[in-house]
This record gives sequence, C-alpha cells and structure tokens, in this order.
Amino acid sequence: MLHTIQARTVLTLMLATTLAACSTVYYETMEKFGVEKREILTDRVESAQEAQVAAKDQFSSALEKFRSVITVDGGDLQDKYSRLNKELKAAESRAEAVHERVEAVETVAEDLFDEWAREIKQYENQRLAENSRNQLKATQARYAKLIEQMRAAESRIDPVLQVFRDQVMYLKHNLNARAIASIETELRGVEADVGALIIAMDASIAEAREFLAAENL
Repeated sequence: MLHTIQARTVLTLMLATTLAACSTVYYETMEKFGVEKREILTDRVESAQEAQVAAKDQFSSALEKFRSVITVDGGDLQDKYSRLNKELKAAESRAEAVHERVEAVETVAEDLFDEWAREIKQYENQRLAENSRNQLKATQARYAKLIEQMRAAESRIDPVLQVFRDQVMYLKHNLNARAIASIETELRGVEADVGALIIAMDASIAEAREFLAAENL
C-alpha cells in the first residue's frame, strides 16, 4: 500500500513538473515571437468569452428543440430521441469548451501574476516598485471580478445539461419500454407456440406408446 501511495505521489509530481515545463516552453516560444503573457491572457479571455457565447447559443437552440419535440404530440419516438440526443451532445461539447477555456484563462493569469510579483523584487527604484505593486493589485482585483463572473456562468451549465440529459434519457427509456413491450408480445406468441408444440408432442408420444403397446414391442 505504501509503495502504491509513493508511486502515485511521484507520478503526480512528475506530471506537475511536466506541465510546468510545457508551460515554460510555450511562454518562451511565444515571447520569441513578441507575444507576452498579458497578450496571451487577453486572447484566452476573448476565447473564453466566445466559447460562452457559443455555449449560450447552443443551449438556446437545444432548449427550443426540446420544447418543440416535447410539446408536440405524435411523431416517431426514435426520431425525437435522435434529434434531442444530437442537441445534447452538441451542448456537452460547447460546455466542455467553456470549461477548458476558463481553466486556460486561470492558468495564464496565475503565471502572469507570479511573474509580475517576482519581477517587482528586481526593481532598484522603490518608487517604481511601489507603483508597479499597486498596478498588480488593481489588475488582480479586476481579474478576480472577471473570473468570478466566468465561474458563476460556468456553474450554471451542468444543472441545465442535467435537465437535458434527464429528458433524453427519459425518451431513451420510453424506447426501451416499447422495445420490451414488443419483446413481451413476441414472447407471449412464442410461449403459445411452444405450449401448442408440447401438447402436440405429448399427443405424439402417447400415440407412440399406444402403438408400441399394441405391437408388444
């Protein structure tokens, strides 16, 4: 057990080191092209925003589809299930994009602030250092509000997705119920056929017995 825990700890540390190394290489590569962390942060915030807009549109579309399918009587149940399941998969994909992009924003923001704080210590001019420190605090405060809003919006995604999943699953189970009902109907027919076969076999066996008895065989 101890060896397992130690192995997991080592793997976790290796993964963290690898991710940190990958981030460092990425930042260094971008800096060679004149792209600083603040620009990466801006791009990722915009990307996260775009992902949230796309997710909102997809969820609106999915909701309309759910309304139209659920409220209209009749129609093929399999077709309804297929359409709503397609919308659900698209919504889940959009939701995953939002999660990934918000995490990307957090990652580069943390790296940017860490770098900024480290570099402040390199100032010789304490007045400039203090000004930069105040700028850092102000920027962190604005970012805190931004990421809070992003996380708040993100937190509303999964409950809505679960409602969609429930509806799709309910349709699926209706299909299952109908399939089982169909099988049960077939089973009753098979049981009737087997019952008739058994009666016929019993009659045939009885007839054979009588024949053998009559022939003294």
